[in-house]
Order: sequence, then structure tokens, then C-alpha cells
Amino acid sequence: MGQDKTNRHPTEDTDHNYYTSKTYGPTDPMSKDLWVNVDQMDKEKVKIHGILSNTHRQAARVNLSFDFPFYGHFLRDLTVATGGFIYTGDVVHRMLTATQYIAPLMANFDPSVSRNSTVIYFDNGTALVVQWDHVHLQDSYNLGSFTFQATLHSDGRIVFAYKEIPIEVAQISSVNHPVKVGLSDAFVVVHRIQQIPNVRRRTIYEYHRVELTKTKITNSTAVEMMPLPTCLQFTSCSSCISSQINFNCSWCHRLRRCSSGFDRHRQDWVDNSCPDEVNIVMTNIFLTLYNSSLSLFLSLPLSLFLSVSLSASLSLSLFSTDDTKIALHLKDNGAMPKESSAERKGTHPLHTGLILGILMVMLIMAATVLVTVYIYHHPTSAASLFFIERRPSRWPAMKFRRGSGHPAYAEVEPVGQEKEGFIESEQC
Repeated sequence: MGQDKTNRHPTEDTDHNYYTSKTYGPTDPMSKDLWVNVDQMDKEKVKIHGILSNTHRQAARVNLSFDFPFYGHFLRDLTVATGGFIYTGDVVHRMLTATQYIAPLMANFDPSVSRNSTVIYFDNGTALVVQWDHVHLQDSYNLGSFTFQATLHSDGRIVFAYKEIPIEVAQISSVNHPVKVGLSDAFVVVHRIQQIPNVRRRTIYEYHRVELTKTKITNSTAVEMMPLPTCLQFTSCSSCISSQINFNCSWCHRLRRCSSGFDRHRQDWVDNSCPDEVNIVMTNIFLTLYNSSLSLFLSLPLSLFLSVSLSASLSLSLFSTDDTKIALHLKDNGAMPKESSAERKGTHPLHTGLILGILMVMLIMAATVLVTVYIYHHPTSAASLFFIERRPSRWPAMKFRRGSGHPAYAEVEPVGQEKEGFIESEQC
């Protein structure tokens, strides 16, 4: 009785800034209501994609008959992949699984291993239903078939419904393919390469991700995600700056756009010098700490400067991974200050001032390290993005490289032919 009562009430996740999600258990009537029976739909509108239903790691572009709002952006075309997800980016590249996705169950599905496996989609003018029907995992065929779907509504609502999930999602291997359940969006920043004229590099930054609890994904379950208000919905300066939502909205007169600075149009926002008060405040704080600490370093004896610098270097060297690295380099234009000839027995006020100076240096260094740690663990914050755009090679970024561990997807041509080449997300 207690278990049934728990399953009858949806579980609401409130840790999302752009969406709220509700999970419905197997005994909840909403789970059945949210499942779209494609067999009862208009057969002329239901399409079984022949190539996706018979290939592995393929993706096909699907045009929508309505505007679908995703993270506040209106989309008219999407890319359906065999791996149990929908790609929402503009540029189709090999690493589709990294970000910009709608994933009811992203995994290494291979529809070609079974004749019963199909990828179906249906557009009724107000909603798009994509169903992965009786698909198998390529490296675990004997586990059974999976049947699930994603429904995208014109009001921005997203529904994940699951009919057949033969094993726990947490047990699906992610060695050859990522396993994800949720949403993700990103923006692209174009960097100029100083060493090579007229050459630019595109880097993609994931600014938000919704990760749903995998243990709640079982047979006859469903997840409903409702979009929250964003700055992009305001069309005038007055409504933008007076908005009372979870974002710090700013109005850009040049673009006539309301934004928090974190959306797909981030590049235009930066290029047009649009306002970003949070960025300015965080930058001023960091630069003040940096300048103050540097000036105090130069006023201290050489031995103390070296000891403090060594401590800072050891602290900062801990924050590095294979794909994301931070490196701070403090440069001096002049030579290191030599020990002054005034090193003689000082008076009591001199010792007091020296002690206070050392304490100030330690406090400033601690604050600098804390700010650095914050920037490292919040790579999409205003402060870190400020340095990303100005020091792209030294700050956290999601850069797609060959051999980065993401499976390669090929795009299916509209006429049904496979592409010979791929478009990388980072090119020269």
C-alpha cells in the first residue's frame, strides 16, 4: 500500500533553472496518458525512417511544422539520432552526444541488429513524437529490446515516455557510448587564431544541462518537463529590466534583445558589447584582487615573494583534468626586486606594518584561490566566460577533438544517402 501510494504521486525536481520536471511511476495514470499510441495516429503523418531503422550511429534532419521553443529559442528543424536522442544544434558534427540534445534514453542502440527495430516520428502540427521502437543495444543484444519516445509540444513542454525498459538504466554500459537522460544546450564562441590570419576556431560551451534520475526510468514510466520563463521572451526594454524571474535580464539596444547573456546568441551579445552587469562586477573584483596582490608582492622581500608564489603555484596545479585545464601566469615587466639596503634593524611600527602586510597578502591570496576555484567549477559563470573569451587557450572549455571519447555520428542526407564526410565542431 505504501509503495503504491508513493508511485501514484509524481516526483518533482526543482533543481533546474530552465525547466521543472515531474516523474510519474508505473502505477500513475498519467504515465499511460502521456504515452502516445502511434498506431492510432493518422497513418499518412506517421513516418518510419528507413535509413535510421536499419543503421547504427546515424542521424537525420527532421523539419517541424511548428515553432518549438527550446531553452527560450524557437527551433524549426531537429536531428533525430539512432542512439535514443534528438540533437538540437544548428551544425551537425561527429560528436552529437556531447551537448545540445533531448535525450529520453541516450545509449548505444543499433536498429540494424533486428528487423523489428524502427525509428518512427509523427508531426500533427502542434507536437512531434519520436519513438525508438524495439531497439537493441549493439553490445548487449541479449538484454532485450527498448521502446520509448519523446514528445515535443509547441508550448515547449517535453515528455519522455517509456514502454519497455528491460534492465536498469544505470546498468547500461557507457564504454562505447554515453548514457544520458535529460536535456542540454550550449552556445558557440568564435575565436580568432592570432598565429594564423583570417582563420577562426569555433568552440562550443554547454551552459546548462538537465540530468534526470536514471533509477526512476522503468517500464510504464514517464517524465514531463515544463519550460520556465527566460529573458528571451521579453520584447521590450521596460519589460526586460523589470522582469521578476530567476535570471538577471539585460536589454541590448543594438540587438533589441533581452538576455541574461547565456544563450545561443552569446557571440552576438559579446560582439555588440551588450550589457552584462554580473560580468563587469565579477571582473572588477577579480582584477582588483589581482592588482592588489601583485603590488604587494613587489613591495615585499624576495624570499617572502617566492614562498607565497610557490604556495599559489602548488594550489593552482591541483585544478587540472585531461580536457579542462586552468593555468595562471603572473608576468612582471621588470626584474624581481632585490633586497633593499634598508634591511636593518627596524622599529616596532615597521614590524607591525610588515606583519599586517603579510596578513593582507595571505588574505588576498586565499581570496584569489577561492575565486579561481569558483571559476574552475563554474566554467559558464560570468567571470569565467569573461576570461574564456579573452584567454581561450587557458580556461575551461568544451572542445571537441578527435579521439575525445565521443562516438562519431554520420548525418543522413534528405534524399537518403549517407554523407561521405563529417563536420567537426572545432575546425581551422
